[in-house]
Parts: sequence; structure tokens; C-alpha cells
Amino acid sequence: MQPRLTYRQHIRAVLGLGLPLVGSHVAQFAITFTDALMLGWYSVEALAAEVLGGTMFFVLFIIGSGFAWAVMPMVASAQSSGAVTQVRRVTRMGLWASIMFGLGSLPFMIWSGALFDRMGQDPDTAALAADYLGIAGLGILPALMVMVLKSYLAALERTTVVLWITLAAVALNAGINYLLIFGNFGFPELGVRGAAIASLGVNIASLVALAAYVHRSSPEHAIFQHFWRPDPEALMEVFRLGWPIGLTNLSEVGLFASASVMMGWLGTLPLAAHGIALQITSVIFMIHLGLSNVATVRAGQAHGRGDGVGLRDGARVVLGMSATVALATMMLLVLVPDPLISLFLGADDPNRAAVIAIGRQLLAAAALFQLIDAAQVQTLGLLRGVHDTRVPMVIAALSYWAVGVPVSYLLGIVWGYGGPGIWLGLAMGLALAGIFMLLRFWGWSARRITPAAAHLRQQE
Repeated sequence: MQPRLTYRQHIRAVLGLGLPLVGSHVAQFAITFTDALMLGWYSVEALAAEVLGGTMFFVLFIIGSGFAWAVMPMVASAQSSGAVTQVRRVTRMGLWASIMFGLGSLPFMIWSGALFDRMGQDPDTAALAADYLGIAGLGILPALMVMVLKSYLAALERTTVVLWITLAAVALNAGINYLLIFGNFGFPELGVRGAAIASLGVNIASLVALAAYVHRSSPEHAIFQHFWRPDPEALMEVFRLGWPIGLTNLSEVGLFASASVMMGWLGTLPLAAHGIALQITSVIFMIHLGLSNVATVRAGQAHGRGDGVGLRDGARVVLGMSATVALATMMLLVLVPDPLISLFLGADDPNRAAVIAIGRQLLAAAALFQLIDAAQVQTLGLLRGVHDTRVPMVIAALSYWAVGVPVSYLLGIVWGYGGPGIWLGLAMGLALAGIFMLLRFWGWSARRITPAAAHLRQQE
């Protein structure tokens, strides 16, 4: 049995693993952020189309990412208990599950125009969004495989290389955007399509780079050796843990996607302002998501050792660090919203003042849910680390869809409060999820791991 770590040791461990993970998540999101930023400079209409098309891509991507996120605690638990063969099996089948899901999602990307029409979106915006997805949607296959490899490396605490590859991807994406969105240096001016080509190219390049690194740096796991051979038992383990994670992700992302659809009903300018506010708050969320991945890895390690004390101490540390970030960002959103929104708009854009005015209200609403959203994403990470995914799925579905979406619709559409009303509904759904996730972890999951159960954990 390992000696109990001090809180200072937990903080050092979280920072050592967390800073590269936070950086890689922020850098990963910077690809989408750069698309929105540069398309906003191109035109408000192009930005609105990217918001709509990018939302559909992200919804499908985040469902498929459930299998990648299942790999993280499974690898962490297997590695800490010395089950090297299990590391290879679950990682390989995580890639298989991601490929199968990616292939199944391609029709939704290719024929997205008909779906947008049924959602009641502006016809011009829907047509541009469909053009974007017809190209960028092909990138869901490499993007999901990249997520699996990142989860594998994070579970082994090899996060620095993930950060550097992701930073290189950001630079590559910005460069291709500069050439193809605006038609610089003799390249064709493709607008939204140029951003889509850049996203597809970056996803492919990231997969090639990460796969090459994993192949060369981890010969003991031989992830790609005999890759074509099926492993039904390991595939089912990944599926059992991964599908509730995917549906939990869908519940939260679907909450924001439904908000994007409702904002589209209000018009192009509210949708553009919503997209900008979503980009800003999502950058902040990436910090919490990086810490949540640390929580998953360290909880998975404690799960493998049967170390309930270490699990609970580590949980307190990661929750406290995430709360500190949330308090700082609340002040940022309330005190300086205009400069943040202005980053996405051209100085001479005739709609600039109107979009800033709407966006300012949305960021004020976003400040309300920063603290509770931070708590729920950290708790989700802890629950995944101890392989507790089905009850959190139910909590998320009820909080977001039985409360968040109806309240957003009532406040924003029925009662006429517009964008701020829609975002207040988001805040209510997130608050309920955060409260019940915390109760779930501290009331049950954090107490069920004991040293006597360690040998059972090692065989999962």
C-alpha cells in the first residue's frame, strides 16, 4: 500500500500532468477558434455558417469521443496494475470503435443541407454550412482516432508530445486558412470552404504525427501490430464504458447545439453573437476539461491500486484548482466583454455594434454558470476514472434535456427574452447537473474503493 500523499504533492502531480493537457486542449480548440476568428473577419454570414456546420460536426465528434475517453481510465488502471497486454487491447479496440462510429456519422455530414432546412435555419446560412460540412466532415475519422491516441498517451502521463503536435496543428490551420479563406498569395478565395479544407488537412496531419510517435515510442504495447485482428472481448469492454460517456457528452453538447438552433430562429446576428460567446466560453472550458482529464487519469490510477484515500484527496485538489480558474474567468467575462467580442469582428463591419451588444448580454449570462460548470466537468472526470459512467449519463440527460432545453425555449422564445433567456436556460441545466454529479461522487463512488478491492480492480 502506497503512503498517503500530502496535498502539496497532489498539487504538484496535477500540475505536472495537467499543464500540458490543458495546453493541448486549449490548442486543440484554438483550431476551431481560429476558424471562427478568421471567418468573422471574412464576413458575419460566413461566421454564422461555420457556427451551424461546426456545431453539427462537434455534436457527432463528441459522441464518438466517448470511446476515446473510455480508453483513458482503462489504460490508467491497467498500467498501474501492471496489465501491459490490457493496455494494448483496449487502445486498439478504442481505435476500432472510433472508426466504426466515424463511418456511421459520415452520411449526416454529407447530406447535412436537408437537415438544416428541417431545422428552420436561414436558407443561405444553411447552404454555406452544408458546403463547410461536405468537406470538413470527412475529418471526423482522423479526428476521433487522434482522440484515442491522446487518451492513451495521457493515461501514460506522456502529455508533452500531445501539446507540441497540437500547437503545430494550430499553426498549420491558421496558415492554410490565411491562404484559402481570403485567397492570399495567388490561392483561390474559398471562404467557408477554405476553412473546411484546412480543418480536414490538419486532422489528417495530426493523426499521422501522433501515430508515428506512438509506434516509435511504445514498442512494448505494439498498438498497430496486427491492427486488423478483432478482439471482441476488449471491444465490448470499451463499448460498455464508452457508450454512456458518449451519450453524456451528447446530452451536454446537445444542450448547446439546441441553443444554437434557437439562436438561429432569432436571426443571423444573434446566431453570430452566440457563436462568438460560445467560442470565448469554450476556450475557458478547455482549461477545465484538461483538469478533468487529469482527474480521470489519477482516479483511474487510484482505482487500479484500490486507493480510496488517494482518490478523495486528489479529488479535493482538482476541484479546488478548477474553482479558482472559474472565479477568475467570471470576473473576466463580466468586466471586459467588449474587447473579447471585438476580436471576432472586422473594424468596418456594419453589424459590429449590434453583435457586440448581443454578445455582451450572453457573456454576462455565461458568467453565472462558470463555477458550477467547472464542478460538474471535474466530477464527471472523477466518475469516469472509477469506471462509473451510466448513472452520470442519466443525470446529464435529465438535467440538460428535461430542464435546460425547455427552460431555454420558454425564456428565450416563448417569453421573449431572446439570447440571454436561452443562455439562462443553459445555466440552469448545468447547475442541476453539477449538483447531482457532486452528490453522486461523494455519496457513493469515492467511498466504494478500498484496498481490499485492489485485486478486483486489477482484473477489470
